[in-house]
Amino acid sequence: MITPAFELTQDPDFLTVKIRVPYARASEFDVYFEGEDFKFYAKPYFLRQLTLPGRIVEDGREKASYNTDEGTFTIQLPKEVPGQYFEGLDMLTSLLAPKKSRSAKHLVEEIAASAELSEDNEEEFDWEVEQIPYEESTPPLQHPYGFGNLRSGVFQRLQDELSDVIDIKDPDQTPAEERRRKRLAAEAAKFEPDHYLADFFEDEAIKHLLKYKPWWIDAHNKMTASQGESHQEHDSPAFVVFSEEEREQMRKFTNKSYLLDKRSRHHVYLGLIDILLAYCYEICVNEGDKNVESSWNIRKLSATLCWLESFSSIHDVLVSFGRRVLCYPLYRHFGLVTRAFNDTVMILQLGKAAVLKCLLDIHKIFMESDPAYILNDLFITDYCIWIQKVKSKKLAALCESLQKTTLSKCHLGLELEELEAAAALVQEEEKALKAAGTVSKQQLLCSESETSDSEESSSTSSSETEGSDSDEQESSTSEDGEINSFQGTLQEERTAPLIDCNGLRQGTNSSAMEVGDGKSKVSLQSATPPGKLVEELEMQIHSAMRLSEQPEGLATAGCVSQEQEENPVPEPDRFSEDAAGKGNFLEVSPKPNPFLFPCSANEDED
Repeated sequence: MITPAFELTQDPDFLTVKIRVPYARASEFDVYFEGEDFKFYAKPYFLRQLTLPGRIVEDGREKASYNTDEGTFTIQLPKEVPGQYFEGLDMLTSLLAPKKSRSAKHLVEEIAASAELSEDNEEEFDWEVEQIPYEESTPPLQHPYGFGNLRSGVFQRLQDELSDVIDIKDPDQTPAEERRRKRLAAEAAKFEPDHYLADFFEDEAIKHLLKYKPWWIDAHNKMTASQGESHQEHDSPAFVVFSEEEREQMRKFTNKSYLLDKRSRHHVYLGLIDILLAYCYEICVNEGDKNVESSWNIRKLSATLCWLESFSSIHDVLVSFGRRVLCYPLYRHFGLVTRAFNDTVMILQLGKAAVLKCLLDIHKIFMESDPAYILNDLFITDYCIWIQKVKSKKLAALCESLQKTTLSKCHLGLELEELEAAAALVQEEEKALKAAGTVSKQQLLCSESETSDSEESSSTSSSETEGSDSDEQESSTSEDGEINSFQGTLQEERTAPLIDCNGLRQGTNSSAMEVGDGKSKVSLQSATPPGKLVEELEMQIHSAMRLSEQPEGLATAGCVSQEQEENPVPEPDRFSEDAAGKGNFLEVSPKPNPFLFPCSANEDED
């Protein structure tokens, strides 16, 4: 017989059961319901028994219909108490569980019944106060782990897969306290300050990830809008909807009863928070998409899964999760820890339907990852079955305690605040040094620019001087006709060029040049354009010529640069008088200047 796919919905007066039975004979089916029991048969489908969360009644209002296109039966059953709300209609595994015998003939049934009764009537957990330290009660060399610490000896048979699933070595022989010490030491050794600071200061990608909104945010907003700030004790199917694949997962689970004492239940609740935190981080950083790293992320960030940890308080759970986020995954930012915390609170506020939906997704991720499926056998499958039977008020109390718990960077024991302060100080110093270097560089560039402008101005002045000299020479030659060569010493500051009678440049280290006895007219050049400057130079030449006619004086003429023209301070050249009285000559420099050219004899004769 095949168990058909089915779903249950309700309104104030009716419970509706929708059963999908393709290829079944619509003319041959049986429906039985009474009180809390419902059965359905249509060959080859057999819904053996549904144990409903409320009572139904046969009063003539019931009706059924069959959709041939979809192959579905829809059966409406009247509620015994109109307006009563049936809780947990989405918990299909729980609904398929056989009804317990009220006779309590078997000892196992007696223990299970009494255990569940004690769970309903027990006092509330004090989530904030650390519980009694865990005492090992198992035989030597066999330390429990798994859901509710109900398993042991599993990894003795799975040594090959051990290193790929969990971090603890030889868990069967490692007590819980030693696991915790080794976990803390491994986290401290793995923490990388450089990686953390890089994500802290360069957080553009992380800010983008924090904007992602998973499905539970919309569901929570709808719940808040419909209920306000008050939280009802039951789940509403309108806020959390299971897919057909998720329903199929629940139908495949085998119903179990878990014999958990108070301490074990406490560990189970805290482990649930730890697993949900890791799952919320994975959904956020991958923006809802699954990849090959999804399984690794979830189990690595959950100490419950990776180190088989048994926590004693909610604060310990948050500290462990925060440390592992800052040590292992790609994105290591405290903002992601806070985001996962807030998402977990939302999921718990939505009720056990939302929690179950997340657990089913984790179960699917692990099932598709080898060898992470071992964690399904140890934890997730049991969580998926157990959560369907948990009272909503228990999750509400757990959620309220989680909201009251605070977590800051100083709680993680990784000196995060000191690292951030030191890094900020280094950044400020680097900015100051960079600013000072920029100012110095600008000053250097300005200095070089001024030097370059000065050199360009000097070069331009020299070029203009040469051009103007040539123009004046041509003008003087055309006006005066014959040119009498006048030989004299023409000096300039900084070895400025001299101009001979042909307009060629000469330096101070010139060869001996003969000075004529008669009056000579010489055109001299200047760096300024011809005009008034030409007249000034002609006046200086006439003055020099008058000095040369004096019998006992020395004729001196100077050709000056632009600076000397503004402040003319001519330096007298030294002449040596020939003993024969033939003329005066310049003193010859021992090193000839290549830029000096003496006047030719023919020109002197002219």
